[in-house]
Amino acid sequence: MNKLLIPLGVFLVLLTFLFLGLGLNPREIPSPLIDKPAPHFKLAQLQDPTRTFATGDMKGQVWLLNVWASWCVSCREEHPLLVALGKTKLVPIIGLNYKDEASAGMKWLSTNGDPYNLSIVDRDGRVGIDFGVYGVPETFVIDKNGTIRYKQIGPLTAAALEQKIVPLVRDLQNS
Repeated sequence: MNKLLIPLGVFLVLLTFLFLGLGLNPREIPSPLIDKPAPHFKLAQLQDPTRTFATGDMKGQVWLLNVWASWCVSCREEHPLLVALGKTKLVPIIGLNYKDEASAGMKWLSTNGDPYNLSIVDRDGRVGIDFGVYGVPETFVIDKNGTIRYKQIGPLTAAALEQKIVPLVRDLQNS
């Protein structure tokens, strides 16, 4: 009888973990970078490749890093929200053009609108890897000290902006 209870107990524990896991939101994967300094980088700007941008350039400011690409279907979904946010001038938005041709990225922004204060080019994806990017789009909220405070996996939604990102940005700007 005891020989049957052990496998049954293991099965029930595994089944419990499965059901708990199915109830989780896959967009809320905890990032190991939350509350850690943003990875340092220095990349060429999309609009002017002779100029660079580095993480240190935003020291003392709260800012968003939005990882996007012209080939990204989900980026089209979130783009109107970014354009609207950009018009408010609430927070600087830096675009990280990920694994994309610069000409394709420029054309995409010209066609769809450019919400970014500037965009930088991560052609080989190394900076994306340093930030733990699972895929585009992803958005990071980075505080005045250069610490990552929030990571949105997948396209931004109106709810995520209103309930999480904008309040967090305001709190960080006032601290």
